[in-house]
Parts: sequence; structure tokens; C-alpha cells
Amino acid sequence: MSKIVELAHKQLKQAVLDAVRAAVVEGELPEVSVPDFGIEIPAERAHGDLSSNVALVSAKVFGRPPRKIAEMIMKHLELENTMLKSAEVAGPGFLNFRLSDDYYAKVVEDVLSQGDNYGRSDFGKGKKVIVEFVSANPTGPMHMGNARGGALGDCLASVMEAAGYSVWREFYVNDAGNQIEKFGISLEARYIQLLKGEDAVEFPEDAYHGDDIREHAAGFAKIYGDKYLNTDSRERRDALVKYALPLNVERMRNDLKKYRIEYDCWFSESTLHNNGDIADAIRLLSERNMTYEKDGALWYKASENNGEKDEVLIRANKIPTYFAADIAYHINKFKRGFDICINIWGADHHGHVARMKGAMDAAGYDGSKLEVVLIQLVRLMRDGEVVRMSKRSGKAIQLADLLDEVPVDAARFFFNQREANTQMDFDLDLAVEQSSQNPVYYVQYAHARICSIFRNLEQEGIVPRDCTISELSQLVQAEEKELIRHLSLFTDEIVESAKTRDPARITRYCLELATLFHKFYNSCRVKGEEEPLMQARLALCAATRHTLKNSLSLLKIEAPLSM
Repeated sequence: MSKIVELAHKQLKQAVLDAVRAAVVEGELPEVSVPDFGIEIPAERAHGDLSSNVALVSAKVFGRPPRKIAEMIMKHLELENTMLKSAEVAGPGFLNFRLSDDYYAKVVEDVLSQGDNYGRSDFGKGKKVIVEFVSANPTGPMHMGNARGGALGDCLASVMEAAGYSVWREFYVNDAGNQIEKFGISLEARYIQLLKGEDAVEFPEDAYHGDDIREHAAGFAKIYGDKYLNTDSRERRDALVKYALPLNVERMRNDLKKYRIEYDCWFSESTLHNNGDIADAIRLLSERNMTYEKDGALWYKASENNGEKDEVLIRANKIPTYFAADIAYHINKFKRGFDICINIWGADHHGHVARMKGAMDAAGYDGSKLEVVLIQLVRLMRDGEVVRMSKRSGKAIQLADLLDEVPVDAARFFFNQREANTQMDFDLDLAVEQSSQNPVYYVQYAHARICSIFRNLEQEGIVPRDCTISELSQLVQAEEKELIRHLSLFTDEIVESAKTRDPARITRYCLELATLFHKFYNSCRVKGEEEPLMQARLALCAATRHTLKNSLSLLKIEAPLSM
């Protein structure tokens, strides 16, 4: 929480404990330790700004009804020299508190003093976190699941950084295994067909049928001609993959960069094969008696570690499975010293989660430190109808298609509006609409409106200045207090977003902040008031602008100066 909120909570707790002590001295309560008690924001604002359950949790140790304990505390409660204005007993024994005008003033002062750093904290204590997300199959273009996973993963990484974790973003490139073999077979067939005719070779039914395969074959032929037409099939496929795979990865890099996602590392699966990590992982599991041989293959005892059934690690043909590589990859993460490993996976990987956690336990690592955020499907909508095909290509819509049609700001905001585990509809019409119905436009307009206020006043020679706490304490209107109260919650919202691995909390926070600012703007004049009040309201505008910009920056969304 922000330092002002934290100070108010500390003062409340101390005031309560002092009141209990006073009641003990008077013989009204027995001398026993007060249990830990909570301080929270009441669901109903009419009940106050803060509420404590101290009387309810103390009933057993004090041997008194909660309401009676609350009344005794209330009798001795001293709020002088605190940021608390008043208190009252409510319901079965809650103590409800109201914050002073000074508190609200100090929140505004705190936001302005921290500026671009407002909202950041040391909650994570520098723990090393790796967030692996997108990790799309490099044999073809990225799809809508990757678009949602990219926005969620990148924003989760951002909020964890803001919450004080040391964060590493990683893309796992599946450049080995069955899909690469199929990629080579697909390229080879198209290459031969291109040079010898469609009937020269039958295109495998289970191969990749996309136009990108034809394009790669044509590009390869343009460079090498028929050089590989009569070579060994293995040599031909390897050459085609060596040519096409880097092009696909580079396209992924470019699409994701356009999407404002950049990684600390693009980790290649082939590295695990080449540096012995897979062999080491299998040896480790075998040494720990977690493998056995059957039908010429090496199996992992998954059923002994949260798995529904045992899994093959090494096929009878001596080729490691994808599961073996995945185990080696996650062991590699832990070996690199990450305290928390977060994966953003599609919901179809649900069954793989327990197996992988169990494999980490089996290998001697803590599987609970591997966390998986599962993403549900996205439905693209236009005119109320589901859209499956791109206008441009007539094929399934890809990330690149989406970014050609929808602003990046809208894409990132929309994909972060829902929790990962919920299905979502992406309204293509709404995403490009410039109106208050479009949530990202609505939030950005609030920022632009604040900038406009300052520009217009500057043209009249009115320049913002620093305000005293006394001046800021004039911000007493209901709309002003609601806005300030929401500003004060920003640090907590980032921490909760990091703790729950849910960056959608930030979009909700943005929307509420924009709504509260628009209400304030429509109810409280800035220009035309007495100079001290005008300056105090300008300070509140500036604090809101900082917080809007900081929250949008977590989502990597622009905060426009004008619209």
C-alpha cells in the first residue's frame, strides 16, 4: 500500500491498542494479548472509510460480547494527532472510522511527490520471477490465443515488476521435435511440387497446408533453384527448415514488437538437446527411481506425482518426447535461480499442469513454485456475429491481421479486461470506435482531458504551483474525496494484481479512475474558484493524470496529450 495509506492503518491500529490498554488500566478489560485484527474498507461507504473487526476477534480472550468490547474501546479512543477524524460502533461490534481532510490532502501530495513512480512498491522483495508466455509454434503464424496470451503475459510481467519483483520475460521456441519434422516434410513436398508440378508428389494429409509453406518453398527455390531436388531427403528437409524457421521466428519477433512485447530471451528447445540438458534431466529422474523401461521406451512414473498416467520420456526409436524436453526446460529455469516460474498456457494444456508440477517435485525441485495461468478461448465479433476469417486473406485471423485492423492500444486493453480463465468476446467494431463506449478510448480521453485543462489555463496565464497541506485540505466535496480515495488504492491494486496473477485488475482500476475523474470534472469547477481552491483542484488533476499514465504504462498503452 502507499505510504500514506500504510501510515493511516498504523495510526488506527495503535489508537485501538492504546484504547484497549486504557480499558485494562481502568479494570474494564482483562490484561491479555489482543489477537491480530483486520483493517479493511467497508463495502458500504456510508459506514465509513475504514473498519476494524478488533472487537469480534477479541471476544473469546476478553470473555465479553463483541459489541461491549467495541464500546469500551470507543470510550477510550484518542484520535488526536492521527489522520482519523471520527469513529463509531456498528452492527455486532465493528469499529468504523472516518479519515480526516488532512489524510486526503496527504494522498494527493504523495502522488505528486512520487510522480512516475507512484504505485510502485517493494512487496516482491526482489524475488526472481520468469514469465514465459506466447511460446507459439514457430512453424506457422500466431493466432488469437497467442494475442490474448501475449497481452496478459506482458502485463502480468509489468505489474510484478511494479510490485517489486525482478522479472524476466521469455519466449520458448519449439525448434525441435515432431512439429519441426512435420514442418520439414511440408516444405519438402511444396518445394518438389513447385519444381516438378503438383502431381510429382502427394502432399501429406497431416502436413501444414498454410500459404506460408508455399511462400517459403518459393523463397528457398529462388535462392537455391533445383540444387536440393535430387539430394538425400534428410539433407533437403534440413536445408529447408534451416532457411524457413529463422524467417518464421523473425516474423514472430516483428509481430510481437509491433504488439509492444519484447523478451529478455528467446530460448530455443534445440539448446536442450544440444547441451545435454534433456539427457541430464532423464538421468536425474532415473537416479531418483522415477523411470522404468517398457516396450523399448523409457517411461516417467507420472502416476506417482499428480499425473493421471505414466508418460514416455524416450521413445523406442531413442528420440526424446516433447514432455522430456519440457521437463528439462523447467529444470533449466530453476537452475537459473528463478524463485517463481510462471507459464501462460492455453486452456487445452490443463492436463499438463499437474504432470509438470509433479515432474519438478520428482526431480527434486519445488513444483509449487511453478505456476500456470490458463487462458480460455477468444471469440472475435463483428456486427454481433462471430468472425473466423480475415478480410485480407480469407484465412483464419492471425495476430498480424488483428493488428492491421485494431489499434495496439485497444488490443492490449481489451485482452486484459477479463481474467485469463474466462472466455471472452473481442468486439472488433467497438475496438475501433472513438466514443465513451470504447473502454480504452474512455480512459485515454480522461488523460487527454486533464492535459487540455492545463493547456487552456496556461494560455490564460494560470500556472500550477505547489500547494500546502492546508490548501489541499479544501478538497472536501464528495466527488473529490471519492477520486482521492481511488488514487490511494493504486499501490494496493498493483500488489493484488501481482499476487493473484491477474492484470485485468489494472484495466478495471483504470476504468473506475476515469469514471471518477469525469464525475469530479462535471461537479467541481477548476477555473473560476478562489486561487487556493483552484490550485488544490489543479493538484488533484495532476495527481490523477500521473496515476492514469502510470496505470496505462503497466498495460503498455499510450496516455495521449490530446484527442
